[in-house]
Amino acid sequence: MNSRIYFDHSATTPLDPRVLDEMAPFLGGVFGNPSSQHHEGRVAREAVERARAQVAMLIGAEPEEITFTASGTEADNLALIGAACASGQPGHIVTSAIEHAAILETCRFLGERGTKITHLPVDAEGIVRTESLLHALQSNVTLVSIMAANNVVGTIEPIEELAHLTKLHGVLFHTDAVQAGGKIPLDVNRLHVDLLSLSAHKLHGPKGVGALYVRNSVKLSPIIFGGGQERGLRSATENVAGIVGFGAAAQIAHQELESETARLARLREHIARELARQFPNSYLFGHAVHRLPGHLSFGLRGQERELGRLLSALDAAGVAVSAGSACSAHHSGEPSPVLLAMGYDAESARGLLRLSLGRFNTEQEVERFLEILPQAVALAARVPRSLYAPARTAVVGQ
Repeated sequence: MNSRIYFDHSATTPLDPRVLDEMAPFLGGVFGNPSSQHHEGRVAREAVERARAQVAMLIGAEPEEITFTASGTEADNLALIGAACASGQPGHIVTSAIEHAAILETCRFLGERGTKITHLPVDAEGIVRTESLLHALQSNVTLVSIMAANNVVGTIEPIEELAHLTKLHGVLFHTDAVQAGGKIPLDVNRLHVDLLSLSAHKLHGPKGVGALYVRNSVKLSPIIFGGGQERGLRSATENVAGIVGFGAAAQIAHQELESETARLARLREHIARELARQFPNSYLFGHAVHRLPGHLSFGLRGQERELGRLLSALDAAGVAVSAGSACSAHHSGEPSPVLLAMGYDAESARGLLRLSLGRFNTEQEVERFLEILPQAVALAARVPRSLYAPARTAVVGQ
């Protein structure tokens, strides 16, 4: 039994054994190319199409509206670049100031090639306000991309309101739902979205496979060229085992969503209450209510500069958490751009500790963490800086 406590599910999730069981045949004996016409190819094709239907069910889509990719990042790139290229003009993309790098860097790429990019501000809780979007939509906008839930602070955005407003102006709406998929209810028709990105490894599926929902009426240009797989949108032989795993993970998440959401929210709120009791100097980041069920980001006022030592002490004690201050371990000492955009000062923006719980975390692990945390905080406070070698913090990736 693994004695370590893993509280970093926003970075990646452990593979569900049930998912591995579904993948196993396609890692060995069932090896056909889904594009082949013989029996082995048809078996692989049937498995891919079954997984497509399972992923579609998770978000209320039609199976033919799901395009498999190699990651959530690729899905984001296909949504933005594919829409920009399909429009045949430089266009204008509106996004938020707190998006994942997969969106922000794609926008930067397009901006360097003539696309106008508008970054909407957020409030102190990380919410994009409809008023700011309405103002941006007065100009000629071709696509709006707002994440469903933030990977750093866990805030859930009002996608239904934002997308409805966008549709009234005849503009395409994309949401990066990599952090939200399988954690909160998502229905593409209720949300009014045209494009939605997912990633398997965020919902206890395998790494190396993602998906982009593309509403049937939406036209995209491909960004990978070749044999025309995935209805011409994503050429390359499909990762059959990964796709099968994604489908299985999506089906499990769909079936267990209600009970798991409630369970994780209870564990999160218990931690939040104990933090407030044990640490009067603690403060939470993100929206108090509209947040991912297993996500809790907090800081300790006056101890922000000890974050690296705290992470190291927790890791040594068997607890895996992350700093949400950057999308790369190489920038772990810098203020979080997300927190700066939310109005925090540079000192506070350096001190975020992110806990993100998942399917296999238990009440016993939570209690153990709450016993370990005060000891780790005390240790971090008294270790001389000159003797401390900062640990590499976990990448807040997609």
